[in-house]
Amino acid sequence: MDLPELPKRLFTLGEEPEPVKSISYHTDDTKLFTAIRGALHPDEYQELRDSKLGVFLKFKELNFDWASRLVHFMLCFKLDIKKKYELWCLVGPQPARFSLIEFEHLTGLNCDYVENLENPRCEVTEETIAFWQLLGVGIDAGPTTEQIIAACKRCSEWSRDDRMRLGYLAIFTGFIKGRKFSTVTRASLARLVMDLEEFENYPWGRVAFKVLMDSLWNKNLTKSYTIDGFVQVIQVWVYYALPEFGAEYGHPIQNKPSPPLLAYNGGKGRRFFKDAI
Repeated sequence: MDLPELPKRLFTLGEEPEPVKSISYHTDDTKLFTAIRGALHPDEYQELRDSKLGVFLKFKELNFDWASRLVHFMLCFKLDIKKKYELWCLVGPQPARFSLIEFEHLTGLNCDYVENLENPRCEVTEETIAFWQLLGVGIDAGPTTEQIIAACKRCSEWSRDDRMRLGYLAIFTGFIKGRKFSTVTRASLARLVMDLEEFENYPWGRVAFKVLMDSLWNKNLTKSYTIDGFVQVIQVWVYYALPEFGAEYGHPIQNKPSPPLLAYNGGKGRRFFKDAI
């Protein structure tokens, strides 16, 4: 049986550009993680860790080793397809796909469809205004990572619910959006935190996936570049899609923790990654 003809590669095999420098990203902010651990009481942090968004905290706790060269060369193996929210990379005879399906499986996050995903209707109440004042954020904006870190230093007398809101917003700014530390976030999404249960159950996986794929779209890989969003999932996807490679270079964790995002310690400093994959 003949295989269907594949789209052209983004770069000719063997002529993929060497990375100019390490990929810049913003989703491994130790200052943010340290601040939120110090701001929350132990039971509050544990509740956040056990929540549906706790996978981000568990991932941070792994001290995952980022492999910029690996991610760069996997992106260079892309096929030139026109689907913005799918990534196909040709390694060997068969292409490997990264889409919302793979993202959901790897992270275990809620990726359900909802209308107005990035602009949900959320009433601005007196409680909202009061909490935004606590954060030190203008009511028409969402908080930046810098503002979350600053708020962590003065939240000791806040209510438990307000500290939990701060914790969820730390995940929102630091992992889901994952943009430059001073970049404001979308207010309509951030305001969902006023209902803690609604915030936890929102399809944040779909939001995080969209942020990442929007950033990857038409990225110029021949120059230095930055990727917004939770880019480390691409590295985990390489280990998962190429199991023999993952077993040798991904430093898999015994007993295969679930979801797969938590099943590897990663690895860096391998200059031969391109040849290995």
